[in-house]
Order: sequence, then C-alpha cells, then structure tokens
Amino acid sequence: MSEPRISRDDVAHLAGLARIDLSEAELDRLGAELPSILGYVAEVQAVAGDDVEAMSHPIPVRNVFRPDVPTPSLAPADALAGAPAAEDDKFLVPQILGED
Repeated sequence: MSEPRISRDDVAHLAGLARIDLSEAELDRLGAELPSILGYVAEVQAVAGDDVEAMSHPIPVRNVFRPDVPTPSLAPADALAGAPAAEDDKFLVPQILGED
C-alpha cells in the first residue's frame, strides 16, 4: 500500500485550519510523519467492515455523573453568612458594566 503524499504546504494549511502554530522544524517533522499516520488509518478502514460499529473510544465508556436529583442544600442565610455583602437573599457584588 503506497503512502499518501503530503507536502509541507499541506501540513501548514492543516495547522492553520486547526489554529495550531507550528515551528519550521515541526512542519518538516509532521510532513514526514503524517503519510505514515494516514496509511495506518487506511489499514484500519480496510478491515473495518459494515458490521463494525463506529465508536468514539476504544473501550466502553459509561456516564460517571450522579443522577440529577434535588437534594437538601444550605439555607440562604447560611450560604450568605460569610459573604462580604448581601441583599434580598443574594450575594451583593460591585457593579462593573454600568447597568442597573
């Protein structure tokens, strides 16, 4: 299988699209490495048939977040007890935008 040809200009263009600032040395190095990487991707695509499900991770990932269930929390007075300033059960902060 022949490796795809990628010019240094192609690497610079891709880096620009990805908003990655690469040095001259990095452009040269990646220009040499990217054809091999694309070759490996092509090999994987060749063996992955229609019966292989696409996945975002090589191992199963499960949701590690707790259920979104309301639980008891601090009373407003307790939450505001250490605040430098409070008003109407809310933290009072200095105005910064000049708006009411």
